[in-house]
Amino acid sequence: MWYTGYCKGGVFMKWFETWKDSLKEFSVLKNLALCGVLCALAIVLGFMTSISIGQYIRIGFSGIPNQMVDYLFGPAVGCIFSAVLDILKYLVKPTGPFFPGFTVSAAAGGLIYGYSFYRHEVSLLRVFITELLVKTVVNVGLNTIWLNLLYSKAILAILPGRILSNVIMLPIDTAIVYFVLKLTKRVLLAQLRE
Repeated sequence: MWYTGYCKGGVFMKWFETWKDSLKEFSVLKNLALCGVLCALAIVLGFMTSISIGQYIRIGFSGIPNQMVDYLFGPAVGCIFSAVLDILKYLVKPTGPFFPGFTVSAAAGGLIYGYSFYRHEVSLLRVFITELLVKTVVNVGLNTIWLNLLYSKAILAILPGRILSNVIMLPIDTAIVYFVLKLTKRVLLAQLRE
């Protein structure tokens, strides 16, 4: 059958094994402590560091701790961390009504980054493809749907601006994430594996 290659030792089994390995990262106390520190850092960065250039370009650094967690601890931890962090950011600084769709988007982003980065060599191509996937599926896809549901804005009216901002941010975010992951590998990864 067509699905046996995917189920018996195939792609789904590898994804499942990666998920299980990532869940085991929760059992290490220093991993949990680092997640707490990175969570606090993400909240502080969300308040302080954001550069707006025009209407469509906003360079923010609060997502950097998320990618660090995804790289270090994998998709399960990244998914849960991103969802919890989204809720905490809202509780600390509410902006508009709480909408769980954006929490789903945050978790989906953590899942994609986690599967792409966890226990993989960091390369510019890998980071670019992952950023492209997150920007397409999460930012342009899911978040546009959530904005439509939340504010009753026509998807076709907001889609061009969302596509343009994500196209502009793709190389910028790729460079930032690549640099941060290389630095994370050099500074943190060896210490966590001791």
